[in-house]
Amino acid sequence: MPIPPFVKVAIDAWTAAAGLSEGPLFRRVRRREYPEKTPAALSVRMIWHIVTKYARQTGLVDKLAPHDMRRTCAKLCRESGGDLEQIQFPLGHASIQTTERSLGSRQNLKEAVNDRLGLDTD
Repeated sequence: MPIPPFVKVAIDAWTAAAGLSEGPLFRRVRRREYPEKTPAALSVRMIWHIVTKYARQTGLVDKLAPHDMRRTCAKLCRESGGDLEQIQFPLGHASIQTTERSLGSRQNLKEAVNDRLGLDTD
């Protein structure tokens, strides 16, 4: 999964500060130390619980689904000028039509993009 450079910098700083060089990136936080055990990775369910907890606290959403976050990421990429073909890759879509549906893209027949090429027909 491609990530923006600023995210990579933040992750590198966090892993360096935490002294992490291997193992899961997202780990359980325990109140007591268990030195004999390797830190366990957060499960998908635990991550989802954290995300929904903070989404509710911010008042942004009452209900949230995993695809809402995928769709939001895709729409933000598109609004920032991303090509459909490039957005398709991180979403893992086999078909560009699936990506179009995720974005709610519709072809504009009244003002097609090729109408703005500026070519003279004379």
